[in-house]
Amino acid sequence: MAQAYAFVEAVRLAIGTPLQLLDLGSGGGIPGLVAAAALPDTHCTLLDGREERARLLRGHVTRLGWSARVDIVAARAEVAGHGDLRGRFDAVLARGFGAPAATAECGAAFLRPGGVLVVSDPPEGAGQRWPVEGLERLGLAPRPLLQQAWALSCFELVTPLDDRYPRRVGIPAKRPLF
Repeated sequence: MAQAYAFVEAVRLAIGTPLQLLDLGSGGGIPGLVAAAALPDTHCTLLDGREERARLLRGHVTRLGWSARVDIVAARAEVAGHGDLRGRFDAVLARGFGAPAATAECGAAFLRPGGVLVVSDPPEGAGQRWPVEGLERLGLAPRPLLQQAWALSCFELVTPLDDRYPRRVGIPAKRPLF
């Protein structure tokens, strides 16, 4: 749970309080539900590719009384990244979504220019997981975090993402850009 709060603090350090936040590959709702609790003025969207997970999350959100400010979307990121959610978010959180290249490709699709993608890294740190050339291809630039208790990386969308990204379902993982 502490790592989920680290995501919230990373977003606050990077951009302040976001108006719109997306939890990419929400699974059981961490860090998305924690962000919703910690940022009551932020509209949160929890995205997961499995309907059964989305159904469970809807139940939690309803019980918490957050239905007006937390949306649950059951869709693959590669598909949703070309729909109504594209370019809408100030911040995208990704904890265990996938390999770095797939996370960057899918996550960038949801960011507005100036928005940030905050991703969990292994305990030993980011290492060479995030090559600058690969990030630039997606319009992302590393954004240093001033303080962090957990291994997190932050990237800002500095140029709009090319319409061809994210690629078709499964392709970002099967044929990573970096």
